[in-house]
Amino acid sequence: MTDWVFYITALCAGAIMGSFLNVVIQRGPVLWKLIDAPDRGNFAFPRSSCPSCGEAIRITHLMPLVSYVMLRGKCAACSAPISLRYPLVELAGALSALVALVVFGFTLSALFAFTFFLFLIALGVIDFETGFLPDALTLPLVVLGLIASAAGLFGVSLLDSFLGGLIGYGAFRLIDLLFLRLRGIEGLGQGDAKLLAAIGAWLGWAALPPVVFLAAVMALLGVAVMAAGGVKVGRETPIAFGPALAAAGALALIGHGLRLPFFA
Repeated sequence: MTDWVFYITALCAGAIMGSFLNVVIQRGPVLWKLIDAPDRGNFAFPRSSCPSCGEAIRITHLMPLVSYVMLRGKCAACSAPISLRYPLVELAGALSALVALVVFGFTLSALFAFTFFLFLIALGVIDFETGFLPDALTLPLVVLGLIASAAGLFGVSLLDSFLGGLIGYGAFRLIDLLFLRLRGIEGLGQGDAKLLAAIGAWLGWAALPPVVFLAAVMALLGVAVMAAGGVKVGRETPIAFGPALAAAGALALIGHGLRLPFFA
């Protein structure tokens, strides 16, 4: 019974953090000057408001997941539809907390794993919506990975962690430079390289090949879904690789915690 209390608490805490991630996703790209849009404030002020009518959202309508269901996915003031991204990110936050607790138990490793998942959720969604992977998130994630390895939280040595960050960044930057030289356009952005560096810092250099392979498979599946939905996808069509890379990184940490082949 005590364990279930912890699991339910983790779900609630994760959903609350997911709600905060929505604020980061919505305001961060403008705050970090990645996109040209009207000022949306910082992560604390002003209060959240409807993007359509600008009406401040009541505190009673800010309950993660519950409010979306109660409002039937519409703004209480103007009835404009609320993006499905909001409840999905909150759900992802809740599941991340639960998975971290189940895989790593009641340990500091679980707290770090949860933090890793939160960063990846924010990065994946921001890249999907804007095409950017902000340094404000990728670089701290590299540092946190090195700290986790120095503390021995995931069984990755500090040397392997450092090499993972170095090789992860270097490999993607080399691919990007070769693609740019041969095709005249970018193949992978620096944000992708920094995200892979962060994943390498958390999981070590040996985890990079399966992570990249898994991300490539998921990205190809995403392109296939887009094409099946009628979206014209050509050789010059920009495809955000960050969401697939973030998902692969999260799955790799879970696999590492469960001692699965290729990730242990």
